[in-house]
Amino acid sequence: MKPVVAIVGRPNVGKSALFNRILGVRRAIIKDEPGVTRDINYADCEELGHPFTLIDTGGFEPKAKEEIVKKIREQTSLAIEEADVIVFLMDGRVGPSNSDKEIAAMLRKSGKRVIYCANKIDTQSLIGMTGEFYSLGVDEILPVSAEHGLGLAELMDKIIEELPEYIEEEEETELVKVALVGRPNAGKSSLLNKFIGRERSIVSAVAGTTRDSIDTPFEHEDKNYLLIDTAGIRRKGRISRRLETYCVVSAIRSIDRCDVALLVADGMEGLRSQDERIAGLVENRGKCCIIVVNKWDLVDKETNTAKEYTEKIHELMPFLSYAPVVYVSALTGKRALDIFQVVERVREQANRKLHTSTLNDLLHQFTIRHHPPVYRGKPIKFYYMTQTGTAPQRLRIFTNYPMGVPMAYRRYLINRFREALDIGEVPLRVSFRSRR
Repeated sequence: MKPVVAIVGRPNVGKSALFNRILGVRRAIIKDEPGVTRDINYADCEELGHPFTLIDTGGFEPKAKEEIVKKIREQTSLAIEEADVIVFLMDGRVGPSNSDKEIAAMLRKSGKRVIYCANKIDTQSLIGMTGEFYSLGVDEILPVSAEHGLGLAELMDKIIEELPEYIEEEEETELVKVALVGRPNAGKSSLLNKFIGRERSIVSAVAGTTRDSIDTPFEHEDKNYLLIDTAGIRRKGRISRRLETYCVVSAIRSIDRCDVALLVADGMEGLRSQDERIAGLVENRGKCCIIVVNKWDLVDKETNTAKEYTEKIHELMPFLSYAPVVYVSALTGKRALDIFQVVERVREQANRKLHTSTLNDLLHQFTIRHHPPVYRGKPIKFYYMTQTGTAPQRLRIFTNYPMGVPMAYRRYLINRFREALDIGEVPLRVSFRSRR
C-alpha cells in the first residue's frame, strides 16, 4: 500500500485543521472544541509526485479514563502502528504539556520516523515560543500554522524526505464504494468492524459516536471495496449544534460518493420515520440500496417474523420496495458477509446494458396489454424508447404528449420493465420526451 503519514497529538491542537490544509479540501470536522475528531480519517494525497495516505486521528490523552477517550487512545495507537511517518502536532502557544511528553516518549519507543511540529505559530514573532519544545529531547521543531498555511511548505518537504520508497502497481483495481448509512447507534460501525475483523471505527453505546465519514479499503472473495462508515443522521429537530449539522452533510456526501448504500436499521427498535428520510436521500440520488436489519439475533422470532418485518418495511417505505432486505447480527457476524453477494447482484443489475430492440418490443407488449390513457381528448402514442444511462438505470420513451402520461401509468410501465428486464432490485428512472 501507499506510505502512511499519521497526524497525532492531544485534543484541540489543530490536527484536523492541518489535515484539511494538506488536502486542500474540507474533509475533517474543524471546531474549537476538544475531542471533535473521534475516528481515524483517511485520505490519499500526492506531493511532487510522491503519493501517500494521510491519517487524521482523534486527540490522544495517554492517561484519560473516560470510555470514549480510551477508545481514541486505542485508535491513535493503531494509527502509529500503521504509519510510516508520524507528524506529532503540539500547541505552540501553550508549550509542551505532560501529555505531550508522554506521547513523545511513546513515539520514541515506536521507532517510527517522527516529525515534531508546533502549531498555531501564526506570525514571525511567535517562532521563539517553539524553543520550549526542545525540552522533549528532539533535534528539530517545525513551526506551522494550520489555519493560515504558514510553514506548510517546509513540513511537506520534510514529509517527502522521510517517506519510504513507493512503487505504484501498474493496474489499479476498481473499488466498489459501499456506504453504511442510518440513524445513530444502529450498528453501522460494529458492522464495519465485523467486515474487516478489527476495530476500524469506534464502537460505543453512546449514540453519534461516529461523526466523520471514514473510508476503509476491504477485500472479500477477490473483490475490492471501499467501505464508507458515515455519521448517523438525526432528525433536524435534534441537530442543535453546527457540528451535528456538518455530520448530516457529511453523510449525504457519502451517499453521493457510493455505488451501493447499506441502510442499517436497528432490528430491536424497528424502523422509524428517520429511517424513511434517510432512505429517501438514497432513493432521490438514484443509488442502489440494501436494507440491513441489524441486531436480528436479539429479536424474538417466529416462523414468519422476517416476512412480516419486510412487509412493514415496504409499508413504511413504498418508494424503496424494490430494495433487498438482509437480516444480520453485527455482534455475532451471522449473515454479515452475505451482504456482499447482494451488493454484487444489485451492482450487476444497475450497470446492465439493455438492447434497444428488446426495450421497444417490451414497450409494445405493455401498451397493447394496457393502453395508455387519452390526453385532452387525444390518444397518447409511444413511438420508441432507449436506454440513456446506468446506475441508476435510465430509460427514455418518446411520445406525442410527455406531460399527458399520468403517474399511475408511469408506475405501471416501471413495474413491468423491472420484471421483464430482471432489474427488480435497483432504481429505475423512466422519462418521457417529445419526438420533436
